[in-house]
Amino acid sequence: MELAITLLINPTDQMIHLAPLIKDLALILIAAAVTTLIFKRLRQPLVLGYIVAGLLVGQHVSLVPTVSDEKNIHIWSEIGVIFLLFSLGLEFSFKKLIKVGGAASITAIVEVIFMLALGYLLGQIMGWSPMDSIFLGGIISISSTTIIIRAFEELGVKGLKFAGLVFGILVVEDLVAIVLMVLLSTLAVSRQFEGGEMLISVVKLVFFLIAWFVTGIFFIPSLLRMTKKLMNEETLLVTAVGLCLLMVVLATQAGFSPALGAFIMGSILAETTQAEKIEHLVKPVKELFGAVFFVSVGMLIDPAMLVKYAVPVLIITVVTLVGKTLSTALGALLSGQPLKTSVQAGMSLAQIGEFSFIIAQLGLTLNVTGEFLYPVAVAVSAVTTFTTPYMVKLSGPVYEKLSAIMPHRWKTAINRYSAAAQTISVVSDWKVLLRSYFTNIVIYTVVLLAIILLSSYYLLPMSGVYQWGRIVSAIITFFLLMPFLWALGFRNIASAESNRIWEQKKYRGPLMLLRIARIVIAVFLLGFFIDRFFSYSVAIAVTAIMILLIFVLRHKIGDFYTTIEERFFSNFNARETKVGNINKSVLAPWDAHLAVAEIKPLSPVAGGTLEELQLRENYGINIALINRSGIKMYAPDKYTRLFPGDVVTAIGTDEQLQKFNDYLEPSNGAVAAPVNDGDPIALKQFLVAEKSPLEGKTIREAGIRERTSGIVLGIERKGQRLLNPASVTVLQAGDIVWIAGSGGRLYTWLKEINSNRP
Repeated sequence: MELAITLLINPTDQMIHLAPLIKDLALILIAAAVTTLIFKRLRQPLVLGYIVAGLLVGQHVSLVPTVSDEKNIHIWSEIGVIFLLFSLGLEFSFKKLIKVGGAASITAIVEVIFMLALGYLLGQIMGWSPMDSIFLGGIISISSTTIIIRAFEELGVKGLKFAGLVFGILVVEDLVAIVLMVLLSTLAVSRQFEGGEMLISVVKLVFFLIAWFVTGIFFIPSLLRMTKKLMNEETLLVTAVGLCLLMVVLATQAGFSPALGAFIMGSILAETTQAEKIEHLVKPVKELFGAVFFVSVGMLIDPAMLVKYAVPVLIITVVTLVGKTLSTALGALLSGQPLKTSVQAGMSLAQIGEFSFIIAQLGLTLNVTGEFLYPVAVAVSAVTTFTTPYMVKLSGPVYEKLSAIMPHRWKTAINRYSAAAQTISVVSDWKVLLRSYFTNIVIYTVVLLAIILLSSYYLLPMSGVYQWGRIVSAIITFFLLMPFLWALGFRNIASAESNRIWEQKKYRGPLMLLRIARIVIAVFLLGFFIDRFFSYSVAIAVTAIMILLIFVLRHKIGDFYTTIEERFFSNFNARETKVGNINKSVLAPWDAHLAVAEIKPLSPVAGGTLEELQLRENYGINIALINRSGIKMYAPDKYTRLFPGDVVTAIGTDEQLQKFNDYLEPSNGAVAAPVNDGDPIALKQFLVAEKSPLEGKTIREAGIRERTSGIVLGIERKGQRLLNPASVTVLQAGDIVWIAGSGGRLYTWLKEINSNRP
């Protein structure tokens, strides 16, 4: 009682010590809250608010109390980078990366290479050191995913055609940024360009990416599925964050950045059925630590440094806006995109953001760049972040102005190139076979090497000096290797294409060489494994015995491998099986594309037939697919009714689809919804070749609707465009025909048409 009275009377006598970290966190979060509220009121990006908050509480400004222990804040900011990259991985999975297609990949690669070279050249012109110039190229080459997504959401353009290309480019850029960080780290350590060392770093990166991805997809979705009944939101969040930090540790021990590990684990979890829930649970954590990261970025800004380097900041900003617009638009045009899409994508990507901060911070951490580069990068990012919404808004008028002044023959040439670049050319049997062989060899070589190295580094030392321990370790490792050795050396690959090539006797020699090469690689890896456990002479004898054992048990091993493969693909496709997918494409040169909408209960179209609604006549759109509770109706006829809950896939231009969305639900617009992925709707185009079975036939006689469950949307004929052609239209050699229908049936039909050519 006396103690309580004493504490009440003299509380300072028993002052509880408060860690500086807690005081600093209170300061930066309050400052961030105030500034972001102001920026929200001004309708400016919140990232700018965080940077301003960091500037105010940093050591360079004394208007408000300053942070006392910056080292601890930097540790928290590193955690922020980890969660930013983890969330990015959850949004952009490996499968999305595979599906972004050639257009996004070509555009991103052209843009990154152009900006890397431009940044280095600009740094040299301004008299900077070679290392500062190289890092400047890296800083201005990567656009900001966070800023673009927020800008698109605020402007309501996420459903437009060019937005799909922009998101695909961002996926590729994010992966390029990860590789770029590895290369810059290697270059910074060696202080010179070592081609061999760079190649080793890239090979090492590819090896670990494949090993981690294959292992993660095989085990983690299964783990989450088995423990689903035990997982509430708390345990799922703890598990996801724990897996993220585990991969961060593994990546760091392998010599890579923590950000890479976080990105990989996010990409693995993105393939699970729990991905959306994990993303929802992690979002508050990401935003909290992300706020700390962006505040810490602002704390490093020295106003005096910005005044001193105001001219370089202005120059780099202009170069970034102009250079990224031109390089992205050029890359998009080269990839076969229409002029409008290319201009809109280029102007949308004209900014730098979070990856630029990380690259600049990497240079500071490695002590290879000047202290001025980081605040310069932040200043350029702040300006370009502010200009991004205006660049997106102006992209449409800029295209209209450019189209008006461009010579007609240029526009015609671009349209023809766009149509030709996107026209289907049926892949030859040799291309399919070689691609399948290459993929098979790379993946299983990585898996086998990973098992061998893990066994030799961790399992073998446990056996000690005992010979029997080595034998037991070797036997365990061999049983782990057997299914993958069989898959590498003996599994049938692209069997249909292989059989067709075998029927042509002149190609049997090259085909046999390919098959022998697979077996040789498998034998070499088996010998490499035995050599790490036993002497050279023993390795030769044991390898021969093991090869014989694999051959004798090949059928049982094959069955076991099939079980493993089915489990892997079950995990890999689990999310799509649950939430669905749609194969999107573009109907060039009409500037049309696929879009998905859900019919709401009070929608004016609910209950009406397609004939009654006259959607094609009134809005210019075509309904290619109706998904009704998992039952899909391709190319529905005019008597088909639309009911509440139907998910329709429509084809049209941005303007047509926007009008259709307004008609569906005038107050809020159509809501995007997933489609069951059993056989996704696809928008394809093909060339009617000379002597094709289709030449001289009408659309009805060709049986396109019956064979592909699709509809013919347009024909490009000698520079003339025929949209929504009648069924009596005769197909001619040289026609580019556009069809929307079942993806699987379209591919099969096109292969059959190509094989029937005389």
